[in-house]
Amino acid sequence: MKIVFAQSRPADADVVAYAVKKDDLPALALPGVDAAGRAVLAAAATGQRFEGEPGSVAEAFVGEGQGVTRVLLLGVGGGDDASYERAGGALTAKLITSGATGVTVDLSGTGANAVSAARLAAGAAQRGWRFDEYRTRLPEKSKATLATVTIAGAPAGSEEAWRERDAVTQGLALTRTLVTLPANILYPESFVERVIADTDGLGLEIEVLDEPAMSRLGMGALLGVAQGSRRAPRLLAIRWNGAGAGDPAVALVGKGVTFDTGGISIKPAAGMEDMKWDMGGAGAVAGAMKTLALRKAKANVIGICGLVENMPDGNAQRPGDVVTSMSGQTIEVINTDAEGRLVLCDCITWAQKTHNVKTIVDLATLTGAMIISLGAEYGGLFSNDDGLADKLLAAGKASGDQLWRFPLGDAYNKLIDSQIADMKNVGPRGGGSITAAQFLQRFVEDGVKWAHLDIAGMVWADKDGATWAKGATGYGVRLLDRFIADNFEG
Repeated sequence: MKIVFAQSRPADADVVAYAVKKDDLPALALPGVDAAGRAVLAAAATGQRFEGEPGSVAEAFVGEGQGVTRVLLLGVGGGDDASYERAGGALTAKLITSGATGVTVDLSGTGANAVSAARLAAGAAQRGWRFDEYRTRLPEKSKATLATVTIAGAPAGSEEAWRERDAVTQGLALTRTLVTLPANILYPESFVERVIADTDGLGLEIEVLDEPAMSRLGMGALLGVAQGSRRAPRLLAIRWNGAGAGDPAVALVGKGVTFDTGGISIKPAAGMEDMKWDMGGAGAVAGAMKTLALRKAKANVIGICGLVENMPDGNAQRPGDVVTSMSGQTIEVINTDAEGRLVLCDCITWAQKTHNVKTIVDLATLTGAMIISLGAEYGGLFSNDDGLADKLLAAGKASGDQLWRFPLGDAYNKLIDSQIADMKNVGPRGGGSITAAQFLQRFVEDGVKWAHLDIAGMVWADKDGATWAKGATGYGVRLLDRFIADNFEG
């Protein structure tokens, strides 16, 4: 989606949109619309029960000179920045396959600030992301036509504000693409290749560990998950040194199971195709790192993606096996479908031992129990530090990628003690998301602030959202970017 900023509405605009605050239509200045046109718009608003609620849309065709202009009224509620973003998404949703190739949003006289204008543009651009690569017989009327959104009459500073939102939008596009791709196309090696190609020239430092390298490091937990697949595992480290020399201030660690059958503890067949997006945590990390590089964030950050495929062949890990993690701790594998934590624990250890990080945030589509708890409205947050948890909660609220905190404690921790090893990889049925987090906490060294985000219900949507269509949401990119901006850039 191309975003253009203009001082005034282009004379040849065939589709025009006006932002309307709640109940503000009668007093709204509508540049270029005469009295007859205003009457038509008022009637359209009444007939379509439009009152300016955030994301609401009313449409009419208004006579102008010798022709007719298609006019949309976009509800922005009370006029806050988030409502403008939602309006931008609603605009694209309305026009994406309408036949219109461009639309001009006239903000003249609305009082919108630069951030509101940029958020409107971001909502429009993000909602315009589609994945039609494999649809060879798409009906003509279902093909996307909208290519350009022009923001007219935007206040000074809007283009600068848009550059930051554009960086987020591009990061979201990478994440959504990775999450959407099928597992025969996206596997550990091709994940690495795609991320390298997509971020080439941005100044990111890339390090890739192959299977022999991870074996030498003693990553028995991660490699145990991978041993049942013909697809070789990878650890992808993406580093951004925006603050100059020195260790990374924070590590973002993502679970990257490019397909999860459950291994020997195999999942039911129904719905297993969804497990192509079990790498959503790693996808979010990759998208966030691209965003940081694009906007030249003044922070040192490393993104780590643990990439494996969990398959049930004759060499696959068995329930009851014991593996030794990079930390030296041993794990009794009770359930091979609790594999994500086995991947993450070695990545967390590697981040601490190799890059001396003192703050770690991991993201993972880790447990079905989290979907039972929170549905698709919040990601789950677990942390060993109240200050870090509060910062993430604030970033979630500000970005729209919301989080809800869950408890940790010794009573839960004891539930994963093993009779023959240091721990087992699952506890009882109750509190499954919590015991998964307790497992990961055992690999966090003293003095390191750590948070675990269980985003199982967030990376894929069964219905349209404000800034995404049904499918991959890109959850985590906006959250991580805001978290870094608010807490690690001086």
